[in-house]
Amino acid sequence: MIRDLTDDEARAALPLKWETPGVVPAWVAEMDYRQAEPITEALVDAVRRGALGYPPHGDDLGAAFSGFAARHWGWEVGPEASMPTGGVMSGIRIALEVLCPPGPVVVPMPCYPPFRDVVAVTGRELVPVPLDPDSDDTRLDLAAVSRSFAAGARTLLLCNPHNPLGHVPSREELAALAALAREYDARVISDEIHAPLVLDGATMFTPYLTVDDRAIVVTSASKTFNMPATHGAQLVLPEPADRERLAAVPIPAQNTWSALGVVAGTVAWRDCDDWLDALRGRLSTQRGLLVDLVADRLPKARMRPLRATYLAWLDLRDHGVADPAAAALAHGVRVAPGHDYQPGLDGHVRVNIATSPDRLEQVVDGLAAAVGTPG
Repeated sequence: MIRDLTDDEARAALPLKWETPGVVPAWVAEMDYRQAEPITEALVDAVRRGALGYPPHGDDLGAAFSGFAARHWGWEVGPEASMPTGGVMSGIRIALEVLCPPGPVVVPMPCYPPFRDVVAVTGRELVPVPLDPDSDDTRLDLAAVSRSFAAGARTLLLCNPHNPLGHVPSREELAALAALAREYDARVISDEIHAPLVLDGATMFTPYLTVDDRAIVVTSASKTFNMPATHGAQLVLPEPADRERLAAVPIPAQNTWSALGVVAGTVAWRDCDDWLDALRGRLSTQRGLLVDLVADRLPKARMRPLRATYLAWLDLRDHGVADPAAAALAHGVRVAPGHDYQPGLDGHVRVNIATSPDRLEQVVDGLAAAVGTPG
């Protein structure tokens, strides 16, 4: 059910990821797989009907997400809680500007780079909470969060599950964060775009709103179902007062997204469970292949357990190359440099495993050649 794109198909479908001729790309978070057929059919039908106008005030996206959340996580969230927005980052921005108290913003590190950008754009001070790169523990440093809240921070940007660490927080871990947020009257914005991508053997995903009903969740079907160009995300806001505040802003969040995002997101949440099950199985197999390839060809590498997403975090410092991503590019492989996710962090890379087995092997071989241990 999961079909690999050929190189030519991938260049046509994913022009940013595949923009450099002669380079195997494993950097940006797009999958080299064909989308689920119900999504393709729904989008083609919408275009043929000329359904390219502004989205309606009422749609089926919230109900579709509610059904998905109930089936997969046992989470009962009403469709009225979902408000549309153009993308996850635009949703985070409007949440920061309209719904969050003033003050610095805590951002666990390493982080998805736009987390830092959105804090700057909204005029807030960023308070980093870095992970010790030598620690085996990928859990959030709650003691550091407490100190940050005590010093005046009143918002935390959470990535649940985490990109790039692949960590799936337990319910207990999230409940402890929620207790801190209540103690300091802080708000948590939880980016849950990777929530459906928990892999075999991992802790079950816990929606953050099930432990903290004052939080703000931002999510989208785009990452799981490989359709970022549709520009359809959702703010999940159980509190009516939050929805009323957003509806009252001069440029409503609803006006920033695409009608095709409504179509694609609704079909993805409602009709593509079989495709998603096949995808998770495929990604779990790819994860196993990566573990074997790294053990064989990058013997000094340290790979944090990949429990969710399709983005593996590799520590190559013991191979002695400060910027392995730059070195790998000279060997025909593009991966994401670790310093993009934590400024000043040498020797790390993020690798996209959502590709064919052959391409994944080429990626690891390129990294091995770059750090002086060719397979």
